[in-house]
Amino acid sequence: MMIGFDYGTSNCGVATMRNGQPHIIPLLGDESYIASNLYAPSRDVITNWLSQQLPATQQATFLTDRKNQLQKGQSALRELKFDGISSDLLFGKTALEQYLEDPEEGYYIKSPKSFLGAGGLAPAQIQFFEDIVACMMSNVKSLTEQALQKEVTQTVIGRPINFQGLHGEESNRQAIAVLTNAAKRVGFKDVEFQYEPVAAGFEFESSLTKETRVLVVDIGGGTSDCSMLLMSPNFTDNDNRNDHLLAHAGLRVAGNDFDIQLALQGIMPSLGMNSLLKTGKPMPTSSFYQALAINNINEQTEFYSAKNRRDLLQLSRDAKETAIIERLVAVHDHKLSYQLVNAAEQAKIALSEQNEQTIDLTDISDDLYADVTKETLRTANKRTLESIADIMKSAVEQAQCQPEVIFVTGGTAKSPVLSEFLQQQMPNIPIVVGDHFGSVTSGLARWAEKIYK
Repeated sequence: MMIGFDYGTSNCGVATMRNGQPHIIPLLGDESYIASNLYAPSRDVITNWLSQQLPATQQATFLTDRKNQLQKGQSALRELKFDGISSDLLFGKTALEQYLEDPEEGYYIKSPKSFLGAGGLAPAQIQFFEDIVACMMSNVKSLTEQALQKEVTQTVIGRPINFQGLHGEESNRQAIAVLTNAAKRVGFKDVEFQYEPVAAGFEFESSLTKETRVLVVDIGGGTSDCSMLLMSPNFTDNDNRNDHLLAHAGLRVAGNDFDIQLALQGIMPSLGMNSLLKTGKPMPTSSFYQALAINNINEQTEFYSAKNRRDLLQLSRDAKETAIIERLVAVHDHKLSYQLVNAAEQAKIALSEQNEQTIDLTDISDDLYADVTKETLRTANKRTLESIADIMKSAVEQAQCQPEVIFVTGGTAKSPVLSEFLQQQMPNIPIVVGDHFGSVTSGLARWAEKIYK
């Protein structure tokens, strides 16, 4: 059986076709999407957990390829068993809840898709990310097959125009290789890819009655993509749409960056950013950024290094207000980076319906709260918004024509701050906001039916 698989930076979703229409498959009860995260009681048991999930055809090769990691995992498993701790991996909401319960324990990763194009990764690091992705794919595949009561062997996976990474096509090739290897490892026999904004465009195309130039703006969790597509109800049966893709442009900033920038502007002043040193000079900001850079391996490694802790303690002694900088030390000691960014993300979501939101920071210091507003979100993300405007203009310039409609999708599209900004860029062109998560998933299912029929 075939599915469209949206392996997203923020959420994962799958869809299949029923009677010519996409059907998004509930993965957990009534919930159609599962957050793109993972919690393991120990980093070392991830590969071992995966080895137990693989189909028989993949077992022998995997045991050979991962011999060293599996031996290391066996030691970790013995320790967990001795301590009476479950060795199971958790995904989605339950993974986040477990992490928030005790951030200092276990291994938690959010949005591994953000790292797949990172440069400078050693082969062992790439293998580890492949195992993490495979664990998540295995979980989604298993839930899908439980829901459908059928084996799923063919998939079309969504991909951004450019993955996060500084090496262009090399980053893209690396990310696609990781995704392909992981998908085939867990039992997908046929694996194809489709650009996420193009997939979202296919879903919008099904509602059109005439040929239309559509600028698809997909603001996801890790990337922002724009595609200019020529759409028509007469094109829907075509299995090659290359001539209808007039232009595309992509940017490696999106929803996660909105969250990080809101945390930087709305939370970090409460932890000492923008304060002063005893000399009267402004406080250095690099450590505040590093604390929040959950989508950058190098920055997070630097922040949580022993050397950086010593530097933070020295910074607190050099500060006019020692106690406030000690809050940043607490973030280091209790591994609260994901917690801070999650708090900002929840505030961002709340600001889609409210003008003001209070962020609870009592895990860092008693009675500590931070207030943020829509204006905070707008100001914090001024550069991010301008970057999105740039790729919209780039797509229009490449296509050498103006769109007749702008179709916006992706989780961040829910934000009224973004909607207002996009309308300001092209004030005379109507904007249609699609299913914030489902447009890409549904479009991938439509494409899967075309290429695998």
